[in-house]
Amino acid sequence: MAKDVMESLTPSQIVNELDKYIIGQHDAKRAVAIALRNRWRRQHVAENIREEIMPNNIILIGATGVGKTEIARRLARLAKAPFVKVEASKFTEVGYVGRDVESMVRDLTDLAVNMVKAEQTEKVHEKAEKMAEEKILDILIPPVLTTSVGDEEEENYRNVKTREWMREKLRKGELDEKMIEFDITTPAVGMHVLGPVGMDDMGINIQELLSGMIPKKKKKRKTTIKEARKILAQEEAQKLIDMEAVQAEAIKRVEESGIVFIDEIDKVAGSTGKGSGPDVSREGVQRDMLPIVEGTTVNTKYGPVKTDHILFIAAGAFHVSKPSDLIPELQGRFPIRVELNSLTEEDFVKILTVPENALLKQYSALLETEGVEIEFTKDAIKEIASVAAFVNEEVENIGARRLHTILTSLLEDILFDVPDKMKEKKVKINGKLVKEKLDRIVKNRDLSKYIL
Repeated sequence: MAKDVMESLTPSQIVNELDKYIIGQHDAKRAVAIALRNRWRRQHVAENIREEIMPNNIILIGATGVGKTEIARRLARLAKAPFVKVEASKFTEVGYVGRDVESMVRDLTDLAVNMVKAEQTEKVHEKAEKMAEEKILDILIPPVLTTSVGDEEEENYRNVKTREWMREKLRKGELDEKMIEFDITTPAVGMHVLGPVGMDDMGINIQELLSGMIPKKKKKRKTTIKEARKILAQEEAQKLIDMEAVQAEAIKRVEESGIVFIDEIDKVAGSTGKGSGPDVSREGVQRDMLPIVEGTTVNTKYGPVKTDHILFIAAGAFHVSKPSDLIPELQGRFPIRVELNSLTEEDFVKILTVPENALLKQYSALLETEGVEIEFTKDAIKEIASVAAFVNEEVENIGARRLHTILTSLLEDILFDVPDKMKEKKVKINGKLVKEKLDRIVKNRDLSKYIL
């Protein structure tokens, strides 16, 4: 559980973990680390004050590609907490066609249910595998009808011996490719009734409500024994899981450790008082968002979910608007504001090489699948970083995402030719090669705008 994970992670350890994947942005990492640790602290205070301690919601301010989303995503993985990313610009206020803001809580609950269900499936996996094995053995060695008691005892003895012999072969994988026919349970066809406009997630599934009354259908399936084991194990696992307990645990996790990342919040920060039109809708979305962030109860198909202690992390570039353009009530619900730094050439060098999922490591792994080893020299890495910084400055600043476009252009021929034409098993990329490949694109502003 998230609580157990958080007990062992101090704010400095959280920052250290984030450092493995995100370069720089120390202030933002500190802010989210404190917010996360405060959730664990809240669980350990006296019960009479626990409900009064509200989460310190955060606004991350910075240009695209500087690490806002990645910080929130890695934080959620670290805490093993339900996490959902939404874009504020996709919401419409109540009364308009589109997604309503409550859908973010329903999405978070769906994700938490799947998370808990996957954990429970893992716990019963071994038992489900054994049950699936018994089912396959029942198909391979059907019981034989006997006429007398003596015959029955003798036949039982033979059956047990044969069954154990067959079990041994099954476990060794000797029967994996043998075809087998078996029954699988399929749910009966139900009706799906949608709720009112804007309540798309609240559709009522008649099949779920009447599942106890509508008989489930059996369907014949023919596959290899290897595939049959997987299918039957999944089916047995579903029977072993208590879905009511799963849903209750999921709701508890959402309420106590859920994280909602609201991206592009600056897009709904309208300049109020300067006319009508889109600004009215923007403010409407903010006002609809306010009770969710303040704390309310949202009805989901799994039951009511309280949002009082969900951690909300908002983010935006705030190029045109500023945080003070948000309605005052919503501003007050995001007390912590952190400005993220623009990425420099030195940062790009680190992003390419240092993180555990660094871009150059990713491309090396991709080419290894073709038996090709690729090496980037120091001057090549520096040149790639230099080009990224230059194009961001000249065209449009998209932060670390610029590295993806540059590497794609740089390695396009290699990635295309590797399976058919390339005979070399080792490729070396140096600074000269990078310059030759990218120089024409970089110098032509129009080309760099469309290609990089």
